[in-house]
Amino acid sequence: MPDPWWKARPQDVYRLEDRISSIYVERCHIDRDDNAIILVNKARVVHIPAAYLAVLLIGPGTRITHAAVALLADSATTLCWVGEQGVRLYASGMGAARNSHLQLRQAWLVTRPKERVAVARRMYDLRFPGEDTRGLTLQQLRGREGTRIRKLYAHHSQRTGVPWTKRDYKPGDAFAAGDDVNRLLSAANSALYGICHAVITGVGASPALGFVHTGSALSFVLDIADLYKADCTIPLAFDLASKGLTSERDARIALRDAIVSEKLLPRVVADLKHLLATESEPLLEQELSGLWDEDGTVVAGGVNWGTDHFSQDGHIDVIPPPAPPSNPSDEGANPDGPDSP
Repeated sequence: MPDPWWKARPQDVYRLEDRISSIYVERCHIDRDDNAIILVNKARVVHIPAAYLAVLLIGPGTRITHAAVALLADSATTLCWVGEQGVRLYASGMGAARNSHLQLRQAWLVTRPKERVAVARRMYDLRFPGEDTRGLTLQQLRGREGTRIRKLYAHHSQRTGVPWTKRDYKPGDAFAAGDDVNRLLSAANSALYGICHAVITGVGASPALGFVHTGSALSFVLDIADLYKADCTIPLAFDLASKGLTSERDARIALRDAIVSEKLLPRVVADLKHLLATESEPLLEQELSGLWDEDGTVVAGGVNWGTDHFSQDGHIDVIPPPAPPSNPSDEGANPDGPDSP
């Protein structure tokens, strides 16, 4: 089959979990210099190796060249066009995955009730390490998770001295409702959703095919982000509120630092592999472009499967071009006859 439009093969690029998680840029010009992207503004020029970057968040007032986009695509770096300070995601480019293997497996799991319940249970097991939850229904697991989160709110309120009554937020606007700690929670959770979204698309899974959440284009993003709120965003919001750092920017910067110090990016990739794939099926593998057959098998692509083109020994018969006319006086003649156009 023809070569793909990208040049680098999956085994030639750095694994997602080994990269810098993300860089946010705004009001600058993005160009390419050899194998690095350059960020240019009135103050300075910054060079960043494209292969070491997992996600580039492009904010308002930024322009990017064709050469820079081509380099980032070849380096398997995800591009996201976002709002100011990365608050909203408007569009995204292709990530590191070069095949549909993981997305097909995710679709297979989510459309079979028994397998879907098993994945949902594994998600809850990650929140209750060391506990036996095999005898609990999903409704009981949801209740247990709600109790755990309420206890966490009370614990961090007592630890930091920040008053807490209840979770209060307005979907779509992190700072529209609630007190300081509620608004910090909403802002930090929004940033966490963005990180999880980037990882999910980067490894080739679908953000929409959730196992606990359903009905949203981001159902799987919500599933994955819920695994880390107890360790990341909840204590972070109470700590910031206790220090008087109550702006949305404070929450994003603190979460960014926590992601680096806690090595969250490799953890998300490992958990995705645990939930969706088996140990023998790596997330990043070579492109497998084939043709699906009705018995569930896959046959090779880029092959002419017409039986008329195959000889008895299984080789494709190559038809040569028409031979030139043998008589020099016939060179200007029309081989299709006088009435042909």
